[in-house]
Amino acid sequence: MTQLVRFEREGPVARLTLDSPHNRNALSSALVEQLHDGLTRATAEQGVRVVVLGHTGGTFCAGADLSEASASSSDPAEQAAARAQEMTRLLRRILELPLPVIAAVDGHVRAGGMGLVGACDIAVAGRSSTFALTEARLGVAPSIISLTLLPRMTARAAGRYFVTGEKFGADVAADIGLITVASDDVGATVAELTAAIGQGSPQGLAASKALTTAAVLDDFDRRAEKLTQQTATLFVSEQAREGMLAFLQKRAPDWR
Repeated sequence: MTQLVRFEREGPVARLTLDSPHNRNALSSALVEQLHDGLTRATAEQGVRVVVLGHTGGTFCAGADLSEASASSSDPAEQAAARAQEMTRLLRRILELPLPVIAAVDGHVRAGGMGLVGACDIAVAGRSSTFALTEARLGVAPSIISLTLLPRMTARAAGRYFVTGEKFGADVAADIGLITVASDDVGATVAELTAAIGQGSPQGLAASKALTTAAVLDDFDRRAEKLTQQTATLFVSEQAREGMLAFLQKRAPDWR
């Protein structure tokens, strides 16, 4: 099996690195499962106090693997439902993990990758990083990832970026609450944070994190099923098929 997520241990830090640069670390089924495996290993290893989620290449995560979705030979509706459930499960897994998770972003973040950033407890981004919610341009919506983004972003920012698809930088991302800090040196900032977290006890860290995620998880569980179904329905719609085909063919969709 091709390794798409690397696991490295550095003292109290477990590093999970998305390593699929050929498709901009898109959330293929294989990558998602390997990310789950990495989270399981981090939780099980003695002495780990914090997880750092990083990436190779110029993109942290581009969201769903559209080429995988379009190439599937299974029933489109069933495939869309399965992929939506995969994403829901992954975001909840990060939220409920007893270890703090830091997103270390030094590149571009799009669509589902934004949901990953929102699920992390702390997010550090380099100043050259860019962010965008491009779902509406593809005929879909940021349904599932709204579960982790809306608790982070200001209401005005969500109202803007959910519908415009505009790119914005790390300083704006910090101002609107999407990330914790915009940094000139992501590695150094993450090192400072992991050193501080490493002084905590397993029980203290787990209980403290749970205080910050309890309300998010309550809302997540209340709305997840409906939004998962919405995502699956939108992905098999005519407009979504046209939007994804246009994206892959590098052309404008017919509604433009």
